[in-house]
Amino acid sequence: MTAAPKSAIGRLINEIEESLIAILLGLMTVVTFANVVVRYGFNGNILWALETTVFLFAWMVLLGASYCVKINAHLGVDALLNVMPAGMRRAVTIFAALCCITFAVLLFIGSWHYWYPFVTTQAWYETDDVPMPAFLQFLSDIFNEGERYEKIPRFIPYFIMPLSTALLSLRFLQAGWRIVNGSQLMLIASHEAEDMVEEASRKAEAEEAAQNNANEGTR
Repeated sequence: MTAAPKSAIGRLINEIEESLIAILLGLMTVVTFANVVVRYGFNGNILWALETTVFLFAWMVLLGASYCVKINAHLGVDALLNVMPAGMRRAVTIFAALCCITFAVLLFIGSWHYWYPFVTTQAWYETDDVPMPAFLQFLSDIFNEGERYEKIPRFIPYFIMPLSTALLSLRFLQAGWRIVNGSQLMLIASHEAEDMVEEASRKAEAEEAAQNNANEGTR
């Protein structure tokens, strides 16, 4: 994995991304659990639960994909790279980064063209079941000619597509630059999970030792 960001802004962005992904996972779990309780405990159903869970899952996965590129956490098979000479390995990795950047940019273009009509000519198009919160009704004046939304307009949950693919493009560009300047070796973490476990273990031990030293210093 890449080193933690040193600047305050970098750490803040990290905290926002990690917290948002955790919140999405938590909300998805709560909504799913509540729907199970209502269905099997009270023979009822939360009408909007399934669609909400789908949207939350999509946001979590798509944001998580770009975040994993950022911290170099995507797993992959590096068996072929490991037998290559260093120069060839670097050239192949740069080529792979260029392919990923191209693919991510194409995804962004396609996502934008898909999402844009929902926020312009089809802004009236609502989701099937998710009710529109009252605090978001101001959007009806902007996008729906003042007519109140009964359900959430689709441009809100669908916004994750251009947002996540733009982030993915940015993260691949950053990863590609780190590979070019030599601060990162590969786009993938490794297919050997033991390496990541050992790294996490060493990091935890170092943090624990630092905390112990700090505690002793305050005594």
